Amino acid sequence: MTAVPAPHPASASATAPGAPGSSPWARPAAEVAADLGSGPDGLGAAAAARLLAEVGPNELPPPERPPLWRRVLAQFQDVLVYVLLVSAGLKAILGEWIDFTIILLVAVVNAAVGFIQEGRAESALDGIRQMLSPSAEVRRGGSWATVDAAQVVPGDVVRVRPGERVPADVRVLEATSLRVEESALTGESQPAAKDARPVDPQAGVGDRTSMLFSGTIVVAGTGSGVVVATGAATELGRIQGLVAEADDLSTPLTRQLARFGTAIALLILVLGVVMAVIGHTLHDFSVDELLSASIGFAVAAVPEGLPALVTITLALGVQQMARRNAITRRLPSVETLGAVTTICSDKTGTLTKNEMTARVVRTAGGTFDVEGAGYDPEGAVTGPGGGAAPLGGHADLRAVVETVALCNDAQVVPGADGWALVGEPTEGALRTLALKAGEDGAGWDRVAVLPFDSAVKYMATLDAGPGGAVVHVKGAPDRVLARCTSQVRPDGTPGPIDAAFWEAQVDALGARGLRVLAAARRQAAAGAGQVSDDDLRDLELCGLVGIVDPPRPEAVEAVADCHRAGIAVKMITGDHPGTAVAIAKELGILDADGRRLGPGGADAETPTVLTGAELEALSNEQLRAVVQDVDVYARTSPEHKIRIVSALQAHRQVVAMTGDGVNDAPALSQADVGVAMGIKGTEATKEAADVVLADDNFATIERAVEEGRRIYDNVRKSVLFLLPTNGAQALVILVAVLFGLTLPLTPVQVLWVNMVTAVTLSLALAYEKAEPGVMARPPRDPDASLVGRAELGRILLVSAVIGGATLVVFFTERSGHMSVAQAQTTAVTTLVLGQLAYLFNCRFLNRSSLTLDVLRGNRVLWISSGALVVLQLVFVYAPFMHTLFDSASVGWRGWWVPLVLAVAVFLFVEGVKAVSRRRTIRRAPSGAPTRSVVA
Repeated sequence: MTAVPAPHPASASATAPGAPGSSPWARPAAEVAADLGSGPDGLGAAAAARLLAEVGPNELPPPERPPLWRRVLAQFQDVLVYVLLVSAGLKAILGEWIDFTIILLVAVVNAAVGFIQEGRAESALDGIRQMLSPSAEVRRGGSWATVDAAQVVPGDVVRVRPGERVPADVRVLEATSLRVEESALTGESQPAAKDARPVDPQAGVGDRTSMLFSGTIVVAGTGSGVVVATGAATELGRIQGLVAEADDLSTPLTRQLARFGTAIALLILVLGVVMAVIGHTLHDFSVDELLSASIGFAVAAVPEGLPALVTITLALGVQQMARRNAITRRLPSVETLGAVTTICSDKTGTLTKNEMTARVVRTAGGTFDVEGAGYDPEGAVTGPGGGAAPLGGHADLRAVVETVALCNDAQVVPGADGWALVGEPTEGALRTLALKAGEDGAGWDRVAVLPFDSAVKYMATLDAGPGGAVVHVKGAPDRVLARCTSQVRPDGTPGPIDAAFWEAQVDALGARGLRVLAAARRQAAAGAGQVSDDDLRDLELCGLVGIVDPPRPEAVEAVADCHRAGIAVKMITGDHPGTAVAIAKELGILDADGRRLGPGGADAETPTVLTGAELEALSNEQLRAVVQDVDVYARTSPEHKIRIVSALQAHRQVVAMTGDGVNDAPALSQADVGVAMGIKGTEATKEAADVVLADDNFATIERAVEEGRRIYDNVRKSVLFLLPTNGAQALVILVAVLFGLTLPLTPVQVLWVNMVTAVTLSLALAYEKAEPGVMARPPRDPDASLVGRAELGRILLVSAVIGGATLVVFFTERSGHMSVAQAQTTAVTTLVLGQLAYLFNCRFLNRSSLTLDVLRGNRVLWISSGALVVLQLVFVYAPFMHTLFDSASVGWRGWWVPLVLAVAVFLFVEGVKAVSRRRTIRRAPSGAPTRSVVA
């Protein structure tokens, strides 16, 4: 593995689109406003109108689209569609207008599906545009006014309040306890605190605390700022551009089918020319005879049922995946999931619950663990010994829980879809902790409150209780500890504070990726009616609470299943590195020492985590050198996610990218399979995705991958069944022409066999269940041929066996007592029953079909088989079929001979499969896992 190259200085191209000079978040707010010709009173009406005419409205422009005719025509530019159209043309030459219409209809339906799905990128952009605020409060000419958000221009001073969307990218001028929900943009699980202080010029989007971004939501406090970018120049606009520019990649199956269709077309052309030359030069066939034979050969050889078969198999897979909570928006994505080699997953809301949870309470007496996850108050608080820790027996624990319950404005309430939070996520975690411990605040009345302020990073309440008035405080440990002079002992009495001990505990909890809060209290003066900063001195520290956005329990198992299947799982998050690494360890992406657990193992030089800043310093070539060895990426931006996905694809990886925020939309568009969260995902993300998870469950992705592998296996089974059908028919005609013999099959009889067996029987294989161990094998090579050398050998061998049996039957019966029509009818029956027998060979690719399992597990198989026998009886005995297809009635001999030969075909193919399995085992290296290769 490769070590991370030394970073080079980041470029200084971080200038905001709407602000002159350097990055506005890194410069004094007054200076940014002055550069934009603005000030405390905002812009004048005339200046605003002039700027609106210059920069345009504050809207995300719709993407340019090619004309309708070009988009429709593009749907027919596919090798399989060409095969369909050629087949339809041959049917027209034969005058089979019903078949011509059906095949042409399949081509049109395929094109219609593609045309409908083509609009997904534009829909993604529409979803992003819907995030924009409809109105804005601006200060113009010294007065505040509400205007349409589209009229906002750079230099406008805007004001925001809780519940409002930010109308544009804004440099903060003033802020009072201002916090903004940016998770859809940055991936942060916590609302971001904002103030006017400049930050580092190289700060990523999630660290630009002096900026408000268009489309984000204010959750607390108030603020004002100067607009520095509007419309396409905003951070949201840049993401729109990334979505529009993301490459539209073909899927592994479409690439395989394209190569496969081209090979079939060339083979038919070459053999057709050889057959015509030999028939004319050696056997003096007339032009009419050669034309008839050539058309019959082409109709026999072209697998016109293949495109319809693949489409139907994928469509059935879509239905099956929908029942497993994975809604597929694009047919080929069903199969592509089965080829996935790497899953790049957003953390917040995807691998984790996006519900903050208290995990640990630390007091002077010990550590208390908190069970459960999310806002559901199910779960116990356990003491240092492992048993339940009732508040009555742990005075120090009661002090902490009581403090965080009273110094709290959040509520968790039950609903139809589980417990929901009303308030801030951090306070919701503390409220849930209190409910788990049995503390509901009964007997206490709030007298006054000092709201949380990002400048001081704490909140305080004055509460009246049985023992008098008490000030309760919670907040950042460094701010609270600085105001404490005592601490709560295990028995609940006060004692001198051990600052070094608590600082070590804060560091230990932080190293686990936990967000740490401190809880403190002090007795208030009798009759106190308010609380202020002056009251927050000589506090008594109760303890610490460690909070985290926990992994989904089922995601842990799903990650392990992916690793067993040879699929790497990479976490890409906007969160801090420490938190990301801690969650990755819990999920099993990293081991306890921080080494990767995914396919490929670990290396001493491999970094545990790459941050967005480190990634920014790497060139594309340097990133490609390490991208497969790093499984955790923190503090990332939308551009970073696209670079990671693209770097993996440069290694010929098939990448699935999951996410729920608008910041994930560009990477979802770039990935081979984009997977969005259906419940918490934004509309932009869902529209950019190929697959939407109805339950927001990462484990559903693992099940979808299993389904994708099953579907691909069934496509291969269908192809391996279908091609010998065509091969046997084509071989019969080819041999007859090459040796100057009577045609054993007429073109219309070839059409009958195709119609009855090719689509009907092969469709039954679309319903096959997953083979044992489907998730224990490594991902398939996406560049491998759909039909490899082993599979090709089997196709040729089976074609020769079934075709040879048909030729033997025809010429044997013809030389005996049967007429030409009867001999041809018996030959058709031999073809049909031979294909039916071979269908049972194809049910299991990697194990023997000489088992009772071959007779059960697929009800459709027996329905198709029964329908085939009935239709063949009609072909043999119905007078109107004799007229249409030149068939004739036959006696028992016309049935038992084909039946015996069909059984012989089944046993012969099973023998070939057994030989192939033994060869595979002998070729496998000692100690290496073996995979059976189809003969």
